[in-house]
Amino acid sequence: MSPPRENPASDLRLACDPLATPRNEYSPEERALLLKLAHEAILAVFDHREISLTSPSSHLAEQRGAFTTLYYCGELHGCVGYVFPVAPLYRTVAETARGAAFEDGRFPPVTWKEATELKVSLSILSPVLPIHADEVEIGRHGLLVSHGGRRGLLLPQVPIEHAWDRITFLEQTCKKAGLPANAWQTGATLEAFTAEVFGDRDL
Repeated sequence: MSPPRENPASDLRLACDPLATPRNEYSPEERALLLKLAHEAILAVFDHREISLTSPSSHLAEQRGAFTTLYYCGELHGCVGYVFPVAPLYRTVAETARGAAFEDGRFPPVTWKEATELKVSLSILSPVLPIHADEVEIGRHGLLVSHGGRRGLLLPQVPIEHAWDRITFLEQTCKKAGLPANAWQTGATLEAFTAEVFGDRDL
């Protein structure tokens, strides 16, 4: 039986506003399962074996945008993901984990030794919705800036890691899109999302 809700008004606000700060949607067991899947998806490449991508539950079968970020010896070593839902979350985690390990052009493909020592972080995204620049909150929102066929995205944890303020976050997302830093003021489309972020270090 589910525990009683302590704040129905807060629950209604979250239901009506996808950009509201969410409660943890994924249980500790689900988080551990998804992180294990990410590791297995990478290691299976070296073993030339297939892994099952059948979602073990209806919750993990929901289509969600997600990013997999890899760290090796404390340093970023790949990040790949989908902003918009394209497949069941379970499959998306496996595909983005492999993409981060072997297809992120900023880094060489991971070696077997690196693969066995990688730390994984997953970001499960909410729907992407329009937002005004003055509504962006550091630590709460990820940003998607687009204009003229160019698109740049930064996850909610990025400005925290770099100690950016709101303006710097907007400017850096524009630069990620290959746009001028002030494009968010000159016609670029600004959208935001929230993300539930968890990783090996949280277990």
